[in-house]
Amino acid sequence: MKKLFERLLWKQNPAVYQQKDAKLTPSLRTIDLIGLGTGMVVGTAIFTLPGIVAAEHTGPAVPLAFIVAAIGAGLSALAYAEMSSVLPFAGSAFSWINVLFGEFFGWIAGWALLAEYFISVAFVASGWSAYMQGFLASLGIKLPVALTGGFNPRQGSYVDILAAVAILAVGILISRGVHQVSRIENIIVAIKLLVIIMFIVVGATAIQAHNYVPFIPAHRPGTSFGGWQGILAGTAQIFIAYVGFDAIAANTAETKNPQKTMPRGLIGTLVLGTGFFIAVSLVLVGMFKYSRYANNAEPAAWALRQSGHYLTANLLSVVAIIGIFSALIAILLASSRLIYAFGRDGLLPSRLGIVNGRHVPSHALWLITLLAMVLGSVFPFTFLATLVSAGTLVAFIFVSLGIYALRPREGKNLPDAQFKMPWYPVLPTVSALFSAVIFWGLNKDAKILMVGWFVIGLLIYFVYGIRHSIINQEHGK
Repeated sequence: MKKLFERLLWKQNPAVYQQKDAKLTPSLRTIDLIGLGTGMVVGTAIFTLPGIVAAEHTGPAVPLAFIVAAIGAGLSALAYAEMSSVLPFAGSAFSWINVLFGEFFGWIAGWALLAEYFISVAFVASGWSAYMQGFLASLGIKLPVALTGGFNPRQGSYVDILAAVAILAVGILISRGVHQVSRIENIIVAIKLLVIIMFIVVGATAIQAHNYVPFIPAHRPGTSFGGWQGILAGTAQIFIAYVGFDAIAANTAETKNPQKTMPRGLIGTLVLGTGFFIAVSLVLVGMFKYSRYANNAEPAAWALRQSGHYLTANLLSVVAIIGIFSALIAILLASSRLIYAFGRDGLLPSRLGIVNGRHVPSHALWLITLLAMVLGSVFPFTFLATLVSAGTLVAFIFVSLGIYALRPREGKNLPDAQFKMPWYPVLPTVSALFSAVIFWGLNKDAKILMVGWFVIGLLIYFVYGIRHSIINQEHGK
């Protein structure tokens, strides 16, 4: 038993990652990272979550849920910035924790991230499908009900065909190389931000002050709606918006001068994304009573149509259809790099760690693409939104606590950090506790499914990963 415990704590040599990740080409700049992060943070979530969270949890107080989420995510972003500055490797938290705490804990952190990425891809694709269907309906085009949503026989839907098509299209795009993808991403994000500003300006003309009253509805006993209980529940669901932080960090090995570029990209994404979220959610709940957004996956365009702004609504839908692709690009890119890192370390089949002539881990990319196509086309949108935050929060806790193992090694057997998390040693604990409290606010289904996900991960590790890991080569089998 003692030998097994010692084996679980074997740490990876950072030089191994540096050598293996050299096949990935550093081409991303600060603006590219902000484009990737903002593309994810203000992707599907900004067009969909404010309405859903307002109806199910917070009422008009949805901006408060975004602010609380931003504080928690911001604390974690500081930890991510220091980590990526010292350990510029693909796989983000998986690789970092592997170096700092040992392979077993690295696998747990990485497995949590995989749940986050895997569900996020499907969630974003489902949101894109909802907007595409709304846009097509405005033109008088309707798909057969069986092809319009996840498996729900009561409503007559069995597969979301548009979600599957979107994921496949993005997989093909990413397979062409990260440099070309980043240029397309920056253009899409710029257009999307302009249209979001237009929504804020036009939507503000339709605000009715009485829709803000009461701003924080009374808590309904036995539910997660109203009061600070509702705000905390809304915060937990909203955390999907901040997956963008890890999506940025996953590309550290493909970033120019990551010691300085990565912290700028992370913090820039936080500031820009949070500002837009607060503005959009304030306008949205001011236009109509929050309860009218229940089960509506395209609340922003719907609110504009209901207010008579048909041209703006259709323009928003078109840009959402294009813009949500930017979120798909960011998260599918990050998830393929995580799968690549698993293959690189031998914890999954080594073919997944192969990089092709275009400097793309193609086997990892197509594996996650095909699996996400199945998940995104079968599971309903709101179900996916509930689950995705769990993996994000687990990763944030690991990275925050990882600062305690990182800081003593900086300048000794690891490089000095170009950016340091302030108020050490207090702030890493505050960050981890903040994420833990929000995790506790997740609904019961999310917690149960996350436990099931970890059970599967443990089985894979002990049946396959621990025997095939490349770390065995250094310590001797």
